[in-house]
Amino acid sequence: MALIGVPGLEWSDLDRSRTPALWQLVAEGASASLSTRAVPPPDRGITCPVAGWLTVSAGQRAGTAGKGCPAPPAPQVTDQGATVPGWQALTAYQSETGYNAQLGTLGQLVTDGGGKVAAIGPGAALGGANKSGNIAKYAPTLDALSDFTPYNLIILEAADLANEWARRPLDEYGIPTSMPAADRQAAVSRADQQISALISKLPPDTTILVAGISDVTPNAHLHVAIATGPSPTGEPYPHDHLTASSTRQDALVTITDLTATTIQLLGLPATRDVVGRSWQPGGPAPATPADTVAELADGDLASQVLKEVRGPFFTVLVTIQLLFYALAALALRRRRATTPTPAATTAPSPATTATNPAETTVTPALNGPAEPAHPDTSAAGSTPEAARPNITAINHTPETAPTGIPTDLASASKILVAIQAVAVLSGAIAVSTFLAQLVPWWTLPVPMLSVIVTILAIAGLITAVAFAGPWRAHVLGPLTVVSAITSVALLIDVMTGSKLQVNAVTGYEPVTGGRFYGFSNIAFAVYATGTILGLAGVAQWLLRKGVSKVMVVVVCGLYGGFAVFADGWPSWGADFGGVPAFVIGLAVFLILLSGKRVSVLRLLLVGLVGAALIGAISVFDWLRPESERTHLGAFVQQFIDGQAWTVIGRKFGAMIGVTVGNWSLTLLSLVALAFLFLVLARPSRWGASALGQAYILAPTLRAGLFGALTCAFVGFLMNDSGIAIPAMALTVAVPLTLAACVRALQLAKPTGSEPRSEPAAPTRAEA
Repeated sequence: MALIGVPGLEWSDLDRSRTPALWQLVAEGASASLSTRAVPPPDRGITCPVAGWLTVSAGQRAGTAGKGCPAPPAPQVTDQGATVPGWQALTAYQSETGYNAQLGTLGQLVTDGGGKVAAIGPGAALGGANKSGNIAKYAPTLDALSDFTPYNLIILEAADLANEWARRPLDEYGIPTSMPAADRQAAVSRADQQISALISKLPPDTTILVAGISDVTPNAHLHVAIATGPSPTGEPYPHDHLTASSTRQDALVTITDLTATTIQLLGLPATRDVVGRSWQPGGPAPATPADTVAELADGDLASQVLKEVRGPFFTVLVTIQLLFYALAALALRRRRATTPTPAATTAPSPATTATNPAETTVTPALNGPAEPAHPDTSAAGSTPEAARPNITAINHTPETAPTGIPTDLASASKILVAIQAVAVLSGAIAVSTFLAQLVPWWTLPVPMLSVIVTILAIAGLITAVAFAGPWRAHVLGPLTVVSAITSVALLIDVMTGSKLQVNAVTGYEPVTGGRFYGFSNIAFAVYATGTILGLAGVAQWLLRKGVSKVMVVVVCGLYGGFAVFADGWPSWGADFGGVPAFVIGLAVFLILLSGKRVSVLRLLLVGLVGAALIGAISVFDWLRPESERTHLGAFVQQFIDGQAWTVIGRKFGAMIGVTVGNWSLTLLSLVALAFLFLVLARPSRWGASALGQAYILAPTLRAGLFGALTCAFVGFLMNDSGIAIPAMALTVAVPLTLAACVRALQLAKPTGSEPRSEPAAPTRAEA
């Protein structure tokens, strides 16, 4: 077989006239985009050509010390073949990267299997050398190797793009700047000529793998992956897309998969040092090479546009949310207007004050049935009497209000109507960032504006649904609708391949290669929060229908348990750190929902259950064939091999880096929590606290909110995304809680001004 590495080759480089050999390979074989993520140079998230070749050699992410992209060393030719200079230093450095790549794995397997490797070009020598840095046959150019028959594996480096890039001036990080378009096209054409010359010398039944194994630009890209000739099954690779179990995405494979594919094609035994999975035929590709190239080039375009808009998008998101919290706090807390109260007053008339609290009525501000003024609070723990608002039946309009009565009743406040609508819209933004992938926004003229408009339009549709039916009149109506859509949409997505998370502004980027399937950390935060809050709304609705508390807890536990299962199951969510956090958050919700007390002992027991659950799922995954394992089973094997602490240390460092480095999300989290507990939980301009009134009218909100916050906090501790998890959870939870609080204020008509009481101490049932 022949492995052709073309550092920097992208799908947009291919052209029928300039690259006829590559064009023919696309027409004959299977193709995909290649994620080439390896160990990048400092302060640059790209893969250098040497790092790409070393990753092919090891089957694990590898790199070089120092900044910039060094040129591959020229091998020293000996009587027995050739030796790569500085091999021991390259090998020693890999232990410092956090991946501990075993250089020479591919070449050593071929040698141990009785085969021979021929390398053409210095980069190819890096990819084909054994663990001692030796290679059986080395040729600096294709013309220097005339007989290919003695060799089982032929590796060609078509380095024209890399060589042209190396001539460019260096930036402050030691990385060459971008090539002019004309120079790039000429280099690609020369590389295609080399590929054509090699193919003409190969036997007709040779399997050919072509891979753009690295970047040759200051920014990372997706690259070319093509497979033609006999596949591992003996049948020729069809004109389809390629895929691999490492990505579970059609038309997407990784550079470590290239090593695994080569090993399988040569009939060599698999090794645990190679983390990739073999390329396999995927879904059908477009009928013509032109359409195939255009489709795969569009995938890289989406990744490039995503990198450009992700940072500004989060800046806009954080800024708007901070402004909204500030304006909402001002509207809720500013001094209310009342008519003056004379020095001498008479007792209130029975006509204006309800003498029996049981006869108190509440008039909704929107159409539909209202919550009872004093509902049964046993559903989620009792509410202290001091926290109950003074609710009366007031039939006066603001213009004719008696003395001492607020002239701006909450039920008539247009400001509150606007705040509720914006709050619901804000709570729908998170899931809309994923649903936006249903629209190819990255192909529109102004991508940043396009993605914002697309997300807002989808969030607007969800908001319209939230206010479309009779549920809008209930405290938790809009919250329940948005949360349910969030939970169900992401659940369906993860069960059908996680398509909505690929290249989403809050999803994962194939270019960076952090994750390709299952729940990303941000998606988990949104999904778990939506699930718990949605269950709180459903529980309140069931309790109002007269369903027993035990049955409500059972129903919520069943769906919540399935949601946790979907999060952790290897074929769906495959989320290691999310399961314990989700279990603990769900348990806190169910305990409070049942009216029980959340104790430290119960939390510890629940935490052990969560750890045991994800441990059992991981062991089950590990028991499957090695080629079918996800990262859950791989972690079990790393634990057995004594490499678990290396993985944990790398993820812990990433968590600290995200938390410390991403100050905007940290600020958003702190402000959201302050708004929740220092604004909503304190007396409002209409009397008692908005959050307190919401708890009274919808007691299950308290259980859902505390469950969601607990899940977010534990997720923050257990995942490498750090502060991003609570930030996105709060982006869902706090606006929707605000919407519920506003509705509670609209349903309650307070009496005249009274001294604001201090929050009552929690009862045992509330703890």
